[in-house]
Amino acid sequence: MENQENNIENQEFENKTMENDVPEPTTDTDTLTPDGEAQGAEVTQEGDKLAEECKAWQDKYMRLSAEFDNFRKRTLKEKMELISSGGEDVIRAIVPVVDDFERAVAALEGKEHVAAECEGIRLIYQKFLDVLKSKGVVPIDALGKPLDVDFHDAVAKVPVEEPDKKGVVIDVVQTGYMLKDKVLRFAKVVVGE
Repeated sequence: MENQENNIENQEFENKTMENDVPEPTTDTDTLTPDGEAQGAEVTQEGDKLAEECKAWQDKYMRLSAEFDNFRKRTLKEKMELISSGGEDVIRAIVPVVDDFERAVAALEGKEHVAAECEGIRLIYQKFLDVLKSKGVVPIDALGKPLDVDFHDAVAKVPVEEPDKKGVVIDVVQTGYMLKDKVLRFAKVVVGE
């Protein structure tokens, strides 16, 4: 703190001494040359040239500053996108395992002698879904909803008699999943026609 005060005092002292050392312009006629007006024009031209150069450097500085600011914003945005969808590849690879769990639970459901194993698999499956849900992965609800190509992939069309089931998802062949607000896998569905 004391060093900063000393530095400030030293700078003020140097500024005062520099102001005192600056010679005052004189208007003696002894120092004028016959072509004094020409020298004044040269000085004016040189001042204009320096002013233009200064303006060019300021413009270059402003553009470079703006470009750096845009770069900083762009990299920050890319970083946020990378963080938000960083595990997307891993989750995309895990989703087929969820399908296998669903098939295993469905295969063991009707068998009496493997009830304990079925319950164990069901618990593991539920825990697995809870972990995925905590990471932002949710299944796409498709059954009974109108076909939406943003979320559904129609793999078959089946004729239906009821007019209210036309264009509606009748069966889900493969569950679709979303990672936050992005579709991770489209739901493969059968649509009434």
